[in-house]
Amino acid sequence: MKLKNFPLSLRQVLDDIALCLVFFSRLPLPVFDFRGRSLAAAIWAAPVAGLAIGLIGAVVYATAERFGLAMGSAAALALAATLLTTGCLHEDGLSDVADGFGGGKSRGGKLEIMRDSRIGAYGASALALSLLIRWSAISEFADPTQALLALIAAHAASRGLLGAFMHLLPPARSDGLSAGAGSVSAEAAVAGAVLGAIPLLLLGPGGAIVAIVLLGLLFAAFRALCLNQIDGQTGDTIGALQQLGEIAVLLVASVSLS
Repeated sequence: MKLKNFPLSLRQVLDDIALCLVFFSRLPLPVFDFRGRSLAAAIWAAPVAGLAIGLIGAVVYATAERFGLAMGSAAALALAATLLTTGCLHEDGLSDVADGFGGGKSRGGKLEIMRDSRIGAYGASALALSLLIRWSAISEFADPTQALLALIAAHAASRGLLGAFMHLLPPARSDGLSAGAGSVSAEAAVAGAVLGAIPLLLLGPGGAIVAIVLLGLLFAAFRALCLNQIDGQTGDTIGALQQLGEIAVLLVASVSLS
């Protein structure tokens, strides 16, 4: 495949990274002029934003461990730090998808429920399970170095899936976050996937292979589910995919690094 829009200029690379940091985090960043650059064009840099978010969680974990806190408490604080950094952006998507797919009777009904800001039983359960599984996986790490490798790999790789997901599925709505982001090119999708896969090497060769296979299967299954349920993707499904990917990598890391 010829990546005709790559390589980008250094200025474009920095702009795309900044755009993804602004979108995927609540970090107090300066005001940038992106000169009309769309999120779809910059989505290849989403793993870089994930790396920054994972690093913040790892620093909090190491600090908590340094002060003598138990691994469970350190894991909870690290998880809280990542939630604060992202503003629970993807958790919101996961809960909305669970409510919509679980409670809706038709395509229109599912989309309507997903747009509702209220959380139902399906959404609350999905959110609770996501937090519990991630906390339990992070709690398995015996030292801050393991937590650092796992968190960076999980947050980067899970966001590396997003561009390909947006490229391969049409927007399920004519409006909303996903439709407004624009069309993701094959070049941006491939670049994001490759960039997200590289940090998986931190899990070791075996862990990286298992994580890549698991993420591939997860991606294919969730893509099929979204097509079946709503004939496409929305911002909420993109957030849910990130959560599923993060969980998958953390579980692999809890085995390969422990």
